[in-house]
Amino acid sequence: MTGDKLGESTMAPLIALLGGFALLRLLGFLAVDTLDGWQPAVRGALALMFVTTGVPHFLPAFRRDFVAMVPPALPRPELLITLTGVLELAGAAGLLVPPLAPYAAAGLALLMLAMFPANVHAARTNGTLAGKPVTPLPARTALQVLFVAAAVAAAL
Repeated sequence: MTGDKLGESTMAPLIALLGGFALLRLLGFLAVDTLDGWQPAVRGALALMFVTTGVPHFLPAFRRDFVAMVPPALPRPELLITLTGVLELAGAAGLLVPPLAPYAAAGLALLMLAMFPANVHAARTNGTLAGKPVTPLPARTALQVLFVAAAVAAAL
């Protein structure tokens, strides 16, 4: 799939996760003992991914579109976007603290499941993210499975 098919809004988190994992795993092989294992690399890559997705919750060009993604049945979409952004960033930080990492990863997996209806709503209503079309639902669903699986692996 190309960037056009997947959507630019999905490419950054995917690149952060896969590229971050590859880089951290390589560092673990070469010299950094704390990264010498798949799980620390997954946790670090997830942290990078959640910083990549959490920060835009507070940037005006993205925030407007995030608010529009919230299904109409949910109250106070602006507050929900702020809350999810804070949780993503706090979860990213928690992934980097070994005693907290399993709990942060489990919480982030649950958060992604809870936020998925917003992705469905955005895809069904031809939503945008920073003015560009959101990722089509089949591709978004496949990516969500990958992201949640990575979080579950990081929680183990």
